[in-house]
Amino acid sequence: MYVIGIDYGTDSCRAVITDAQTGKEAASAVALYPRWAQGLYCNPAESRFRQHPRDYIESLESVMDQLAKSAGELLAQVRGIAIDTTGSTPCLVTDTLVPLALLPEYETNPDAMFVLWKDHTATEEAAEINRLARQWHTDYTAFEGGVYSSEWFWAKLLHIARRSPALLGAAASALEHCDWMPALLTGAASLAQVKRSRCAMGHKAMWHERFGGYPDDEFLAALHPELVRIKQSLGTETYTSDREFGRLTEEWAQRLHLPAGIPVAVGAYDAHMGAVGGGVEEGVLVKVMGTSTCDMIVGPRGEGAERLVKGICGQVDGSIIPGLVGYEAGQSAFGDVYAWFKSLLMWPVEQVLPQAVGAVHGAEGTQAPTSAIRALSEEICARIMPALEAEAAKLEPGASGVLALDWLNGRRTPDANQKLKGALAGLTLGTSAPMIYRALIEATAFGTRAIVERFEQEGVSIQKIRAIGGVARKSRLVMQTVADVLGRPIEVVAGEQSVALGAAMFAAVVAGIYPSLRDAQSAMKPDIESVVLPDRSRTAAYDQLYRAYLKLGAFVEKELT
Repeated sequence: MYVIGIDYGTDSCRAVITDAQTGKEAASAVALYPRWAQGLYCNPAESRFRQHPRDYIESLESVMDQLAKSAGELLAQVRGIAIDTTGSTPCLVTDTLVPLALLPEYETNPDAMFVLWKDHTATEEAAEINRLARQWHTDYTAFEGGVYSSEWFWAKLLHIARRSPALLGAAASALEHCDWMPALLTGAASLAQVKRSRCAMGHKAMWHERFGGYPDDEFLAALHPELVRIKQSLGTETYTSDREFGRLTEEWAQRLHLPAGIPVAVGAYDAHMGAVGGGVEEGVLVKVMGTSTCDMIVGPRGEGAERLVKGICGQVDGSIIPGLVGYEAGQSAFGDVYAWFKSLLMWPVEQVLPQAVGAVHGAEGTQAPTSAIRALSEEICARIMPALEAEAAKLEPGASGVLALDWLNGRRTPDANQKLKGALAGLTLGTSAPMIYRALIEATAFGTRAIVERFEQEGVSIQKIRAIGGVARKSRLVMQTVADVLGRPIEVVAGEQSVALGAAMFAAVVAGIYPSLRDAQSAMKPDIESVVLPDRSRTAAYDQLYRAYLKLGAFVEKELT
């Protein structure tokens, strides 16, 4: 009774074999994306982040090869697969569903690749979509929180239409990463065979049953005529992930060491499947805490039951749990904020250390070997964050006088605005690196509080908060700060692969092991590893700092927009 959850994150692919009766992990493997790890096709200064489809294929084969070596006997017993990916991460494809970057003439063209969720090159296009939506007879952003983001499907396609019109003209359609993977593994070779993800299309492409599908042709034509053609290729139906997309082909069964013919679920985004793995239910907000955050909760559907929430990343019937409305919010940068500061501190180590060692040892062949310098650099890198965290933990709220904004990658929620920037205020000649790091942690916690307050202001009840993801389990200081800022306990879910576990729950449903996702979730749910309780004295201090954060944010937003 085994199933596999395949989780495509920002940096790597993970495959987890799960016991469908207990939810326990039987084996797992991780593989980095080869080209992405080298920084290819990306330009952070332009907020351009692209991933090559070959990275997805090669990393998947790598993790399955690893599992074949470590747990080969289990693979023969796998009964179903489900796949989650980042999103919105679309790619232009041919009429046979081949990503354009897999064609020789477009192999190195970034616009022919998957446009990663964190790519913000479409900021101006998102603003244009929002302006048009305000003037149109139907507000197609109403179920997207009322604000369309540069991280999402139509803004990215509009940007490519403006930047690379010939490329868009060569495409028959666009596929989200979470739709392409099931199509690839099941041998789908035409647009008619694609079961578009309700999760992806509802949250990021303005699909809604009330609209009869996507925005009308006149709306899209006012943005760019080619978008109408792309829309027509999408169909009007979307599917929840408890539905089967198709069956694993003989070719992919051999390449992945799995039985041919097992069911593959309709795809979805990582945060949504991760919320399922984290135990989301009505009243329970699940924070998926990684490079960014996604804050997920569900509520009742139906006339008068669903609440239209302003400024979030959408609300979609069945996007998380079939039969309930899934609400999504989040922060465009969370762990990325800390990674940026680490990279900043590592600059002299990476750039100056080799030169300094060479200068000390002389130029006559006595300088230290490159391998030794690299090892020293890696050792320093490994020690920086623990040292920073230890010193930052000694500081009391507000003691440093430093205040930060967490918008280093724009703001996702509340009220998406990718034009916004991060900020540091209150610096003096006595400001230290731990003080800045503490301020950055507090800023990300303040961003979390703004999301929780928006949900509750709009009538979505939050009775309990749970956290999953790398940050939740690795940084006690971050979790304590978030609990203190919120003034609420946070349950940390056990296990490193909650997202893949959520995918495995969907796999168990399409495999027929459970009749519904609720049944799978009940049987396979993970334990709570710990509960982080707030320090009420610090909560009082953070109330004042939070007001200062909001004031600084309002000033920066006014100046930038």
